[in-house]
Amino acid sequence: RVCCLMALRSAALLLLSSSLAAAAVQSSRSSILRSPQGRRSGLIRASGDYDFAVLFDCDGVLAETERDVHRPSFNQAFKEKGIDCEWDVERYGVLLETGGGKERMKRHWDEVGWPGEYADADEDTRWGLCKELHARKTEIFMAKILEGDVPYRPRVLATIDDCIVHGIPVGVCSTSNEKAVNAIVSKMGDKRAAHIKVFAGDIVEKKKPAPDVYNLAAERMGLNPTRCVVVEDTNIGLRAAKSAKMSCVITKSIYTQDEDFTKADAVWNDLSFTDLDVLQEIVDANQARYLYGVA
Repeated sequence: RVCCLMALRSAALLLLSSSLAAAAVQSSRSSILRSPQGRRSGLIRASGDYDFAVLFDCDGVLAETERDVHRPSFNQAFKEKGIDCEWDVERYGVLLETGGGKERMKRHWDEVGWPGEYADADEDTRWGLCKELHARKTEIFMAKILEGDVPYRPRVLATIDDCIVHGIPVGVCSTSNEKAVNAIVSKMGDKRAAHIKVFAGDIVEKKKPAPDVYNLAAERMGLNPTRCVVVEDTNIGLRAAKSAKMSCVITKSIYTQDEDFTKADAVWNDLSFTDLDVLQEIVDANQARYLYGVA
């Protein structure tokens, strides 16, 4: 009888603990906009509405631009500079493991040897070459984007539209040049572009897999990191999001089919496999893990 009573008591305490955790999570959903600047933005929603933020990576997530737009833009910049270098599809896929275009060029030439006069140059001169080439590459990339159709991925625009309707904050956090990211966002149309905050390029010193760009987005947008869901397509992006205490869903891109996504909250081929309700559940579970140690 004593054992029975003790078991019942333990079960009751467990049920109470779970109920309190769930209630606390629900209570915490009153607003993701904890900071004064967030409250001033007017995005506090009515009780029961969605209360999370969506932060997208850009290339490979918003649009499939890496293989067919970025890569040829790099190659054209190399050719214009008279540098005998052409990144094929396979090599560029390897270089994508490094965040940032300037950083990719440095990695490539560190591995295969620097071209021409730069073979004996100091680090500052070499970095200057990378900056010069990247600036020209960005101009080429933007011209390609602004003159043609952007290959947006399935349900990206529809998801952003859903976020606008429900007052869900949206940001884009990318290692790509800010001008290039803004070009992709602007092609979405004025209404969408006005709703999206962009954090890109050298806005932070440490790029993905460091969490800095996501931490900055949370700070400037007035967001609680545990109530943000990040949409990424790479392992380095996943690691950045998780280090920022955010939930992260993966939409695999052309180059990332075989990367390790075991720490992701969900892995899909594209956003056709989800909706706002699913994202809300993912965010709730993520916050519960951080606040109460429960899933």
